[in-house]
Amino acid sequence: MTEKVKEKTKKVEKTNRVKKAEEIKTSARISEFEERVLEIRRVSKKVKGGNTIGFTALVVTGDRSGTIGYGYGKARSVATAIQKAIASAKKNYTKVKIKDGTIAHPVEAKVGAAKVLLKPAPTGSGIIAGGPIRVIVDLAGIENVSSKMLGSNNKLANVRCTIKALKKLKE
Repeated sequence: MTEKVKEKTKKVEKTNRVKKAEEIKTSARISEFEERVLEIRRVSKKVKGGNTIGFTALVVTGDRSGTIGYGYGKARSVATAIQKAIASAKKNYTKVKIKDGTIAHPVEAKVGAAKVLLKPAPTGSGIIAGGPIRVIVDLAGIENVSSKMLGSNNKLANVRCTIKALKKLKE
């Protein structure tokens, strides 16, 4: 091998080492947050040559100690849509006030057609919730809560509504 080729391979090896070290650092930061994919949808639209197919992903992240976020990503492939949704969720973190494993008072919120009611529950009753509310409350770290979804079955609307309700909580 010539000297130029050797120099280039050394440079490539150095950059690979740096990338691996950065990946280790980011994986340590990510590990405290748990990510859950709530929904993956296949979407298509008509174009001149036929149809274009894409995917959307709805992801919720939380650390089980009062921090929660959600993200919505769109892309041509499922993996890219999930990555975009995770990146979006990391930008939208919200702190939730938890009192003795439950919420302090009943709260309700409305977003579009979706309406969510959240009520504190006694210790030991667990999470009485369905659909996306269960995932959000679980990832937020709330152990005992009772809830009801009204008006809409759209998961994105219910996620937004639940997070809006959790933001309304006072200590």
